[in-house]
Amino acid sequence: MSKYSPEVFRTSLLGEDMVVLCGASGNKVLFSGYDKYIISWWPYAFKNILMDPSSVGNSANDEAAKMRSFLPQFLKPDSLKNYILVMDSMAKEHLQKEWSPCKEVKVFALSKKYTFALGCKLFVSIDDPKYVAKLAEPFAQVMAGLFSLPINLPGTPYNRAVKDGRMIREELKALITSRKMELSMEDNNNNNDNSKNPGGKMDLLTSMILDGLDESEISSKMGGFFIANHDTASAAITFIISYLADYPDVYRKVFQVLRLLPPASGTFREAIQDFMYAGYTIPKGWKACWNVYTTHNNPKYFPEPEKFDPSRFEGNGPPPFTFVPFGGGPRMCPGKEYARLQILVFMHNIITKFKWKKLNPDEEIKFIGSPFPAKGLPVSLETIQI
Repeated sequence: MSKYSPEVFRTSLLGEDMVVLCGASGNKVLFSGYDKYIISWWPYAFKNILMDPSSVGNSANDEAAKMRSFLPQFLKPDSLKNYILVMDSMAKEHLQKEWSPCKEVKVFALSKKYTFALGCKLFVSIDDPKYVAKLAEPFAQVMAGLFSLPINLPGTPYNRAVKDGRMIREELKALITSRKMELSMEDNNNNNDNSKNPGGKMDLLTSMILDGLDESEISSKMGGFFIANHDTASAAITFIISYLADYPDVYRKVFQVLRLLPPASGTFREAIQDFMYAGYTIPKGWKACWNVYTTHNNPKYFPEPEKFDPSRFEGNGPPPFTFVPFGGGPRMCPGKEYARLQILVFMHNIITKFKWKKLNPDEEIKFIGSPFPAKGLPVSLETIQI
């Protein structure tokens, strides 16, 4: 940073020599120059964890394009509309089972449990709690090792992530084999009718199988999909709960709005739907790392960036390319609206059911891929009646 600048500098991360881009100018370069000056690239350390050995040599750009070709049909508005009542019923069930019997809970662990179970239900049609828990267990080790020093020696976070990445792929391959057997037993006319899926539509896993992808390709892509879904939405839920505890006046305002929405009804569904709706030159062939955290944490764009201040988004909001939580341009996260929807439905349910107080108001915030509270955000709960 001293040699170049705080917003663009050369360093070595994850075993790769690369340029780190921070700030609005770097964001603009990435979002407006995609496919013209820039293509997707993943460090070998990432590939070694997330991908089957037979796929490690594949182009990251091609792999990303393949995955994106499958997602739109499951993340388009019509599909999201069908997910709302599933999300609502699963949120209610989760809160009743995991939160209501307890006087104290750790928010981050439980929010991860909910978002992962929801992904399993909607995208691979699995709702067996024991199997979901078995599938979820190795993902925590993968996330811990994904952004660690890529030293593949026994006992290191990276080594554990490589092993657990392999375990995830093996579990997914077994699931793929089982699903193929189920499909082979059905008549061809019924291949597109899977009653276990929300809305009577086939799920993401079945779509990949019927498209002819082999087990290695599917397991790598599904593993990456669940990694992307694992900590992101749950981290957002956790910090919303954290900030609402810090700002009870905001909690009261949100509660007054949400309590008026009749849950699990057409009105609830419609209300949720209504709610939803400088450049640096990089030498050719160089590898760049995009870092959104440093942009969002920059007082140049956001005065007192650590302060909870919703008013900064009033009016015209932040300048272009400064607030980019889901990326931008061709690199916009395809799951953006899905993430917002699951967060909103979950918050509707928790705010109308509980009040809470943080047990460790000064809890440290750590960052591994996504920010998270060091102790998991322990809170005390008080059930409320509407």
